[in-house]
Amino acid sequence: MPLEIERKFLVTGDVWRDAAHEVVPMAQGYINDMAAMDRGEQKASVRVRIQGEAAFLNLKSRELGATRQEFDYAIPVADARALLALCVGGVIDKRRHYVRHEGHLWEVDEFVGDNAGLVVAEIELDRADEDFVKPAWTGKQVTDTARYYNLALASRPYGQWSDEERAATDIP
Repeated sequence: MPLEIERKFLVTGDVWRDAAHEVVPMAQGYINDMAAMDRGEQKASVRVRIQGEAAFLNLKSRELGATRQEFDYAIPVADARALLALCVGGVIDKRRHYVRHEGHLWEVDEFVGDNAGLVVAEIELDRADEDFVKPAWTGKQVTDTARYYNLALASRPYGQWSDEERAATDIP
């Protein structure tokens, strides 16, 4: 069973830009929405993503936290475009910047469009208890804060958040 183990952090400042070695534009949407997940009607999100010149269909289990089941399948870009038209909520547009730091690859997502202003960094790990060095440009961890999940951002974009929501991370 494929597992995704990742930690998610807010990004502070722009220092990370100098270390980025690749940038890939992405557009993604969801066949289901956050409300169906919250009500327990569905146990996985179903995502369509166009990533540069490639496209993928992705299913991810609904657990909050760092470890979730994830299944990712390459599909034709034309199919992905057709599926994006069927998605609920908005399409998420972002630029993914790849940054190497202390032996790990960080993915820094700079959101545009309805989610402009939000920048989040993720690190994928081999084990949930794996040690890693946090770059100085990472801020608060938001791994367990559902509103930062892309599925939630498709339903309620960052541009609609209150100042209080932007300041809070729901983490003690």
